[in-house]
Amino acid sequence: MTDAGSQDFDALLQRHRGIVHKVAGSYASSREDRADLAQEIAARLWQAWPSYDPARPFATWMYRIALNTGISFLRGHARRQARVVPLDSCIDSLVDDTALDPETHERIQILERFMQAQGPLDRALLVLYLEAHSGRDIADILGIGESNVTTRINRLKQRLRAFVAR
Repeated sequence: MTDAGSQDFDALLQRHRGIVHKVAGSYASSREDRADLAQEIAARLWQAWPSYDPARPFATWMYRIALNTGISFLRGHARRQARVVPLDSCIDSLVDDTALDPETHERIQILERFMQAQGPLDRALLVLYLEAHSGRDIADILGIGESNVTTRINRLKQRLRAFVAR
């Protein structure tokens, strides 16, 4: 790869590094695991860089690779550890709880517990949905149909309502 191609990759990775941090925080619990996963995501992005089509949005391409890497990490980690990955570190890194009123803090904790109970694909859907990505963008990122995204999100909303009502 040319130096210019490497510089383009570095610049885009820096501009969108929040995606790597969000995905790593959503799929790994410990600081060490988050760092390992972030490094693995960056390595996979670099390996896939020659196949990136500049006609498509970089963030969509990046999310697809990052989420697939996160899902693979979670599956492998679950097999090794047989545990659910808590998302408190992800939420904590995105929200300063000291600045939140008690009701908002409680809602975030409920959402965190709900997300912990979801499988890898549904967790990915929630992360993207909560970031206000369109159904089409989510479908592109996850490689599933747009109608499947809509159906799964509606089911997740129903499950969340039932979860909150418990």
